[in-house]
Amino acid sequence: MHATQTELFDLSGKRAVVTGGNRGIGLEIACALAAAGAEIACVSKSLQGPESEVAMRVRETGQAFESYAADFSDRASVYRVLKELRADEVDILVNNAGTIRRQPAVEHSDEYWDEVIAVNLTSQFVLTRAIGELMLARTRGKIIFTASLLSFQGGVLVPGYTAAKSGIAGLTKALANEWAARGVNVNAIAPGYIATDNTAALRADGERTAAILSRIPAARWGKPSDLQGAAVFLAAPASDYVNGVTLPVDGGWLGR
Repeated sequence: MHATQTELFDLSGKRAVVTGGNRGIGLEIACALAAAGAEIACVSKSLQGPESEVAMRVRETGQAFESYAADFSDRASVYRVLKELRADEVDILVNNAGTIRRQPAVEHSDEYWDEVIAVNLTSQFVLTRAIGELMLARTRGKIIFTASLLSFQGGVLVPGYTAAKSGIAGLTKALANEWAARGVNVNAIAPGYIATDNTAALRADGERTAAILSRIPAARWGKPSDLQGAAVFLAAPASDYVNGVTLPVDGGWLGR
């Protein structure tokens, strides 16, 4: 029997962990997964209380919300939160937490490099390795990374970020190669130029903003909510035969 349109995108009874879910892209993904039926556990550097935007919006969908705090630059903190968040009950893992440091390569300090790699790559591997092992034991699970246009391109003044996001694209494929036949889908979303905290400096630079907009066929900055559809698709049964993909959501930037 063929699945109905609703069943293809139904996340009822699923539990999703979203890192960096307190604002921007992570917040919108958490809310979209909740609207599709999933319970939500957010992991962010700061604990999100019951009156936070993400908590209230998730509860408005009728889904349960939990919040956990972890410093993704500190590996011990990541291991600690793994013990707290009931990792054996995670059906969907969205690795979205991230940071960026803008500095020319010759001025990009060891501290900047270590922080960006730890948050954007190392912590995501640590979480995925642990939660993925438990998914493999159940022969089911969905893992989604937030990649970047800089998983495909070099960028300007962000060497650590580019290295980390290129690593995420490679890790997505590597894990998919190992886990696809065992029931666990691993994919990534590559946001284009999205209006978030991470792009505030770019948007404040009129010349740079004009250059960016001139290349985007959609002729606008993306909104965090533009990532919702891709996230639900990659979390849902509709993507059961999708593995190792880094899906651009970029207004056409890479096709230009």
